Amino acid sequence: MDTTIMEAVNLMESKQSDKAIALLEDYLPQADDEEKFTIAELFVQWGFLAEATDILLELTQRFPNESEIKIMLADVYIEQDNDEEAINLLNEVGEDDPDYLQALMQLADLYQAQGLFEVAEQKLLAAKQVEPNEPVIDFALGELLFSTGNYRQAITYYEKILPYAKEIANVPINDRMAEAYAASGEYETALETYQDIDSEDPDTLFKYGFTALHAGRRDIAIQAWKHVIEQDMYYHTAYYQLAKAYEDEEMIEKAYETAKQGIQVDEFNKELYFFAGSMAHQMGNEEESEHWVREAITLDPDYKEAILFLIELFKQQENNESIVELINEITKMGASDPLYEWELARAYSETELYENALKHYQQAYNTLNHDSDFLKEYGYFLTEEGRIDTAIKVFDLYLKQQPLDTEVDEYVQRLKETKNL
Repeated sequence: MDTTIMEAVNLMESKQSDKAIALLEDYLPQADDEEKFTIAELFVQWGFLAEATDILLELTQRFPNESEIKIMLADVYIEQDNDEEAINLLNEVGEDDPDYLQALMQLADLYQAQGLFEVAEQKLLAAKQVEPNEPVIDFALGELLFSTGNYRQAITYYEKILPYAKEIANVPINDRMAEAYAASGEYETALETYQDIDSEDPDTLFKYGFTALHAGRRDIAIQAWKHVIEQDMYYHTAYYQLAKAYEDEEMIEKAYETAKQGIQVDEFNKELYFFAGSMAHQMGNEEESEHWVREAITLDPDYKEAILFLIELFKQQENNESIVELINEITKMGASDPLYEWELARAYSETELYENALKHYQQAYNTLNHDSDFLKEYGYFLTEEGRIDTAIKVFDLYLKQQPLDTEVDEYVQRLKETKNL
């Protein structure tokens, strides 16, 4: 390597990047072609892509048949998100060129990134004709087919790799095969594949747990997810899955403890707070249940499932004031749902604040006029309030939806007769 180039490398290593680049740019006019290529390589390595592009473009014009230059320039274009130029260059590499295989692989990556999966597959199949036993090509085909949901086809390529390699690009092949079997619904085979892997990797163990769950082996799923947490206590998603599995096994206390452990490592997980509240409720601990569910709603004021759960909890306690307080609070924070209006109307009615109740029944009616349960309740409320004309209209709408409800039909007829007296 020329002493000037070596000096530039030393400058870069001593954090004097501006001097290094200036030195090489000054040297370029007298550099020979090989040195220019070396300088372009250094520019790419250091991240000076525009400078590298200028050199490589000049070299491609002088050596139009040199595929090595084209492939490097294509790499630079890819780094610059200029995929079209990269594709054009790579397509110029001919079948008899020693770099043809590499060009095909890069083209496949580019077409896949653009969502042109069939074209990407064609390029990989062409590469396979050049090198039929190359595991990297089988891996690329497997990954492409896996990404497009062709799991059974992907498995055939993964199987071809195993005699040559257990892992490619840091991806364990058996792990991928197990995922593919699970994704195609073959949970038993996937489970057997995972059991053969015997991995301590938390991601693999987590997927193993899911596969076991689908295969009807909740016991294995529980052990797998417990193992995940032992390996990595900050693997947040494992806590919810493990807690849910304990609940399904009717091990409510274990489910509750697991959810609380999860909250300690993932304090912004609203699902874990809500789940903890649900478990506390099942254990009869209403105070803790309310605490956890309120925490979930604090994280997401429009967490509908948690809000309706808490409303039901208050109903059981005949605590209508808390229902009013909760709904007014979340409404101020931007939460909105016609069911909240309905629940607010009920709560106001129960506390004999009938004008407030009417206001919220009317607001709920704008959206819930297709809900027969709501219409029936609203109709009776209006009758109690002496608003007979409006009640009859609401009941008529209800009867269009529930024409077989003879009890309400007879009741409406009596209202109409009373009104005409």
